[in-house]
Amino acid sequence: MSIKLVILDRDGTINQDRDDYVKSPQEWVPLPGALEAIARLNHAGWHVVVVSNQSGLGRGLFDMATLNAMHAKMNKLLAGVGGRIDAVFFCPHGPEDQCQCRKPLPGLFEQIGERLGLDLQGTHVVGDSLRDLQAGVQVGCVPHLVHTGKGAALRGMALPEGFPSQTHTHADLAAFVDWLLDDAPKPAAAR
Repeated sequence: MSIKLVILDRDGTINQDRDDYVKSPQEWVPLPGALEAIARLNHAGWHVVVVSNQSGLGRGLFDMATLNAMHAKMNKLLAGVGGRIDAVFFCPHGPEDQCQCRKPLPGLFEQIGERLGLDLQGTHVVGDSLRDLQAGVQVGCVPHLVHTGKGAALRGMALPEGFPSQTHTHADLAAFVDWLLDDAPKPAAAR
């Protein structure tokens, strides 16, 4: 089975990030143009999966019902612009838990591959931090950094050491979608 798939980080990529964690549906605020960008992907035949560290859950800052309410808000707002998220994979653990699913480790990406029956080689992963990209690269994803959220600090700069050499950079999620739909190199069969 082959599908066109994009894997997105959540906080800082789709919605505003907060130093004190996004803890409620009220604090879940989409970034300008992000929901419309996801809808454009969907309309072009792309499936979208979200991968997110949600250590606020493990830290007791919010519960599972609240996380579900945040995602329900995201899905409702997306539906309003004609978009959808096919699945959300998240890690509830903190760094001290030393789990395999917390980015920068690839556990969530491995779960996606297993659940969808896909080899993620060549799949695009979009995030606002190094750890988002490191996790995807370990399973063969193509890394894309957006200059929103934590990535805003790198706007106009060369990427620091440690970023995968093949990292593409984009102003925001909408700019990534523009690149993917209009400018990305196409496989020979698609030309």
